[in-house]
Amino acid sequence: MKIAIVGGGSYQWAPMLLRDIALEPALAGARVVLYDIAPEPLALVGRWAERLNQALPQPLTVETTTDRATALAGADVVILSIAVGGLEAMRHDLEIPLRYGIVQTVGDTVGPGGLSRALRHIPVVVDLVRAMAQLCPDAWLLNLTNPMSALCRAAARAGWRRVIGLCHELFGTLRIISELLAVPESHLQVNVAGINHFIWILGLWVDGQDAWPRLRAAIAQATPPDLSHLPPERRPFADRRLIKFALFQTYGALPAAGDRHLAEFFPFFLGPHADAGRRYGVEVTTIEHRQRLRAALRARLERQIAGEEPIPLTPSREEVAPILAAIRQRRPSVHIMNLPNRGQVANLPPEVVVETLGVVDGATARGLAAGDLPPAIHSLVARHVVTQELTVEAALRGDRNLARQALLNDPLVTDFARADALLDDLLQAHRAYLPQFFDRAVVQ
Repeated sequence: MKIAIVGGGSYQWAPMLLRDIALEPALAGARVVLYDIAPEPLALVGRWAERLNQALPQPLTVETTTDRATALAGADVVILSIAVGGLEAMRHDLEIPLRYGIVQTVGDTVGPGGLSRALRHIPVVVDLVRAMAQLCPDAWLLNLTNPMSALCRAAARAGWRRVIGLCHELFGTLRIISELLAVPESHLQVNVAGINHFIWILGLWVDGQDAWPRLRAAIAQATPPDLSHLPPERRPFADRRLIKFALFQTYGALPAAGDRHLAEFFPFFLGPHADAGRRYGVEVTTIEHRQRLRAALRARLERQIAGEEPIPLTPSREEVAPILAAIRQRRPSVHIMNLPNRGQVANLPPEVVVETLGVVDGATARGLAAGDLPPAIHSLVARHVVTQELTVEAALRGDRNLARQALLNDPLVTDFARADALLDDLLQAHRAYLPQFFDRAVVQ
């Protein structure tokens, strides 16, 4: 199996994926090619991979390249983990809306920041799948990049049928439930549905027995977790649970994402009356927070390369390696996945990207039916589905008015009169990444 990682210079994702692949017995003999446009971090990850191999009983074949065609040629799986424009581009996603009074705790999925990020990533994704059509036409595309739903939808719109979006937010919520109920996570069963970063646990069972009453009682007694043990660079990203618990008490279903993401789907968790999220335990994660985390991740890799710190040889909770194993062995395996809606969520439109449990094997990936979203939750999710559809269409066509409609449909945008100026500022700030809006010759 040849696995190409696009964004192979990531200090967070690439080492985690390499370790997980190396530790999965079913992937023995796999060849991993790390591709990145940034040679310096790519070289660092490559040196780390050499150090990893020294600790493995069976070395992993790892190559690095800055040539995309070399990475993609003959690949069985392409893993996408990129950030177009890096943190400096993301700075505009956060700081320009803030000048208009719009607070975003993450800024990579919804809100003006999510729109802006989608507009500059979608052309890159479309260009990637067109290259894959020439170089690895039967490959799977596993997307880890946000905004997850919009990018998976764009890949599907561009004709790629084997695309799966993978997100780890559910696992954090399952860990919380496991703690609250004092049962191993392996004993939990859930029915979950929604869109990325806005999925809802609609049913919960422990060893087949309905566990909603137990969870409701546990949440009523729960207090925010003590985060003092976390390193400083990690604390802004930690989940304090207040928003998901408040939503559970209101809607009778539990959102299965971190509060930093959940806050951005509503107009009332981040406004002045909520002290920009602080009232609900949410901290705005700034570019400086992300820079400190990135520096800490790099420093850890450097220590491990130097032999000053051991490389942990335990798999992460990510599901990329188990999915790769299922594909390679052609055996059905159930995972949380973002896929086109083909009946998984009965009251959302067909083909929009939804997140539910699904089955993958060597030939297909198909979502499992989760039923209808309850009416109140449906109304919340459906609005964002419309926004994502408008966003994808705007990005593919370079249509400023569709982008404006997507912006105005987002609940964080409450000032109609200033929306045009906000959109113009975002488009101009990212002009280098948005040729479809400024050069009609490149419209998809």
